[in-house]
Amino acid sequence: MAVVAKLHLFSNLPSNPPPQPQPTPQSHRPPKPPIPIPKYPPPKPKKPPTPPNPAFKTHHNRSKYYKPVKQGVLASDDGRTILIGDSGVSYQLPGAPFEFQFSYSETPKVKPLAIREPAFLPFAPPTMNRPWTGKAPMKKAKRNVRLFGSGEEESDGVRRMEMRGGYEVKELFGGELRPRNEVLGRPLSKAEARELIKPYLSSNRQVNLGRDGLTHNMLELIHTHWRREPICKVRSLGVPTVDMNNVCRCLEEKTGGKIIFRVGGIAYLFRGRNYDPRNRPRYPVMLWKPATPVYPKLIQEAPEGLTKAEADVFREKGKKLLPICKLAKNGVYATLVRDVRSAFEECAIVKINCTGMHASDYKKIGAKLKELVPCVLLSFDDEQILMWRGHDWKSMYKRSPKAPSPVHDTTANGMNRSGMHMIMFNKGSEVARNVLDAHYNELLNCFMYLLYINFAQTILADLKKAFYMIILTN
Repeated sequence: MAVVAKLHLFSNLPSNPPPQPQPTPQSHRPPKPPIPIPKYPPPKPKKPPTPPNPAFKTHHNRSKYYKPVKQGVLASDDGRTILIGDSGVSYQLPGAPFEFQFSYSETPKVKPLAIREPAFLPFAPPTMNRPWTGKAPMKKAKRNVRLFGSGEEESDGVRRMEMRGGYEVKELFGGELRPRNEVLGRPLSKAEARELIKPYLSSNRQVNLGRDGLTHNMLELIHTHWRREPICKVRSLGVPTVDMNNVCRCLEEKTGGKIIFRVGGIAYLFRGRNYDPRNRPRYPVMLWKPATPVYPKLIQEAPEGLTKAEADVFREKGKKLLPICKLAKNGVYATLVRDVRSAFEECAIVKINCTGMHASDYKKIGAKLKELVPCVLLSFDDEQILMWRGHDWKSMYKRSPKAPSPVHDTTANGMNRSGMHMIMFNKGSEVARNVLDAHYNELLNCFMYLLYINFAQTILADLKKAFYMIILTN
C-alpha cells in the first residue's frame, strides 16, 4: 500500500496553454448564409384610386352631410318628386292620393333649414317587376307561374292566357278611389256604435303609436286590420298624446275612416259601411326611416320679447321653482296643455319635470306646448321644461284673481281663496310678503285645502269615466 501511495497516477499538467494556430486570410471571411437572399422585382407604380360610386356611399346620423335647402322641389325624376314645404319633407308619387311623409302627426310645422342625407325617395324603385315584399324572390325551379286572361275576345274557341308583367303605380293605389262619404255611408247611431265597440274594449289587437306618431307604414297596417274587422283600435303613448285632436284628425284624413269613440290615448277607427277590402288603396312600403332634417333651434339665448339678461333671470328663478307635474315615460299626457294654462294663471314661469325620459321626447313635448298653450321656451336643462307665458298672455277667465282685501272676506281666517292662491305664487310684491309673514299657517292650511279639492275633482272625473265604460260594456 505504501508503494501505491508513492506512485504518481496523473502526469503534471503544462503550466502554459498550447499555442493557438495563427489565423489565415481565409478565416476573416463571414460564413455564407444558408439560404440565398431573394431578389424581388421593383414595385409597380400605384394607380390613382377611382372615385367611388355615390350610390354606394351611405349616410347615417353621425355623418357630416349638411345641405341647406329652400322651399320648393328638391329633386324630381319621372314624376317622383321630393318637396320641401311648411310641413317638412314630403314625397310625391304619380297617381298618389296625397303627399307621403314618414310621420303625418309628429312632423314639425316649420320649414327645415337643411337635410342630413342626399335627396332620394325611401321607396322601392319603379323598375322592379314585382311589388316590394321585403323578401327575396322565389327560386325559379319552385315558382309556379300564374296565368291571367288577356281580356281579348275568344277566337276559334281558343282562350288566350298571358303572364302578368310589371305593375303600374296607379294600380298600387287602387286605381280610382271612391269618395270618403260614399265609403262611410250613413252615420252610425249610438246603439250601433255601442255594439261595434263592445268586443274591442278588452281586446289587445291594436295598432300602437309611439314617439313618431302616425307613420306612413301604419296606413297599410290599419287597412290590414280592416280586412277582418270593421273596427281598428289605435292606442297612442308618449309624445302624440299631448295633442290627441291632431292624431285623430290625421287618422281620419289619411285612412278615410271615422273615429266613433275615444278615451284617453285610445281611439276606435270605423272603416265605413261600404268598405271593400279588394278595392282599398295600397300604398308603397317605406323601406327605411329618412334622416330628420335640420330645424331651427327651440331654445334661444334671447327668446321672443325678452333680452338675454331677462331670460337669464327667469332661468335662475326656474332652478328654485317646483315643477307642476312629473311626466312618466310612455305615458298619456292628454291634460298637460290644460294644466300648463292653469299654472300660468298663478305664475309667469312654469316648470315640468321630465326625469327619466328620452331627450328627444321632452323636446318634442316642449315644441308642442309652444304652439298649443302658447308659451315661450326658456330651457331644457336638467331634464326640465321651463316655459314663460309671454307678454301677450291673456287669462282664460273674464276676471283674473285679485289680491285679498277685507271687503271680499269669505273664509274663516278672513282671506279670499283666490287671493290666497295669488299670494302663494306671486311673492314678489311687498303686500304678499307681509301677508305671508303674518298669516303663514292660515295660508298653508288653505293651500292644502285647495290641493285636496283638486285631488277630489280628479277622482270624481275618473269615476265618471269608469261609470261610462261600464255603461258601454253593458
